[in-house]
Amino acid sequence: MASYGKNAGILAMEIYFPPTCVQQEELEAHDGVSKGKYTIGLGQECMTFCTEVEDIISMSLTAVTSLLEKYEIDPKQIGRMEVGSETVLDKSKSIKTFLMQIFEECGNTDIEGVDSTNACYGGTAALFNCVNWMESSSWDGRYGLVICTDSAVYAEGPARPTGGAAAIAMLVGPDAPIVFENKFRGSHMAHAYDFYKPNLASAYPVVDGKLSQTCYLTALDSCYKRFCINYEKIQGKQFSLNEANFFAFHSPYNKLVQKSFARLFFNDFLRNASSVDEDAVGKLAPFSTLSKDESYQSRDLEKASQQAAKPLYDEKVQPTTLIPKQIGNTYTASLYTALASLIHNKHSSLVGNRVVMFSYGSGLTATMFSLKLNEGRHPFSLSNIGMAMNIAEKLKVRHEFPPGKFVETLELMENRYGDRDFVTSKDTSLLAPGTYYLTEVDSMYRRFYAKKPGSSGGGTTNHHGSMANGH
Repeated sequence: MASYGKNAGILAMEIYFPPTCVQQEELEAHDGVSKGKYTIGLGQECMTFCTEVEDIISMSLTAVTSLLEKYEIDPKQIGRMEVGSETVLDKSKSIKTFLMQIFEECGNTDIEGVDSTNACYGGTAALFNCVNWMESSSWDGRYGLVICTDSAVYAEGPARPTGGAAAIAMLVGPDAPIVFENKFRGSHMAHAYDFYKPNLASAYPVVDGKLSQTCYLTALDSCYKRFCINYEKIQGKQFSLNEANFFAFHSPYNKLVQKSFARLFFNDFLRNASSVDEDAVGKLAPFSTLSKDESYQSRDLEKASQQAAKPLYDEKVQPTTLIPKQIGNTYTASLYTALASLIHNKHSSLVGNRVVMFSYGSGLTATMFSLKLNEGRHPFSLSNIGMAMNIAEKLKVRHEFPPGKFVETLELMENRYGDRDFVTSKDTSLLAPGTYYLTEVDSMYRRFYAKKPGSSGGGTTNHHGSMANGH
């Protein structure tokens, strides 16, 4: 076995999101806001959420078990496991330790890695850690596993429709169909109070919406500049939007994704890049003398750049937006739901394509990096990943809650946050076979999970350990 993994990247992906959702159009009517505020203003269509029987741990258990079953991976073959999340259920015990129950049963306790936390960036940090391990002399020849899991909930008010919930599991290995182009990477890290969670008694964040958008776009500009410099240094030619086939963004809501791509297009205009045609130059020329701060605040520039960038947006970004628009903001999983959307929509024609990814976490941390897509070898092929995730069916079988019931559910979860000594309804009627669910939290705050009988991917192992039996 080589001492490091060549062409390390993502071999396989699995996504899980709760079957419970609320339509944004119905939420608009319920909240008494103007028609289109969430659907057009935010660009969102639907939002998933956890009921009392699901949380970040149950979603992770489901995603990991399903991935291992579908790809027939022996749990002993996992040598590192990293989790990205910003949903705090415990200030000390990592989510990774809950997932170890799956591996302990098979006698594998030799797995490195813990959780990474910084807002929505933790999943990217976890993924980089796994890939770096595989490319280092520390690699022992086994697979890495990365899990991004979050339940995004907000207090009643304008931010609530930007919630969502999901977990994504990614198998990392050599000779992958989704390979990291590490040398082009550009990061931007700074100190800001744009979105943060200082109140440990609440699941809800403190949000400065206007500042958060400015921080996001500032980080985007900085990362793109560094990415372009690194690309040009290595490739010997200018980078423009034409050098990548697709762009995927962390998506708090789709409107920000539209603004973000338009911002990159404006950057290309300022750089005289080949992606900007004469017609677009004419539309953007009036804004060429704006200072950077002025450009962030200019609604006219925002509108003009989105209009000018639209043909490229439709081609290079639209295929990545399906799941984020349908399930909402999933924090650490968000960027990777965009990648999953692309593979779902285009897997048969992605070979040889480059995807530029932008990861952002408030507070703030951000990286722009790129992936090169290859067909891979069965079962680790793009076409197989697209089929195995089964996204169309998962979206189709969801159960729509009326807004009133959605609000009631959030109130119950809010009252139970950080609580102990309660038993859930254990109602699994909406859950697919093979889905994990929360059964109770005991008087010592210990959480117990069970698995709905059946299998999501081909195996029938029932993981208990400290999950359900002895209680």
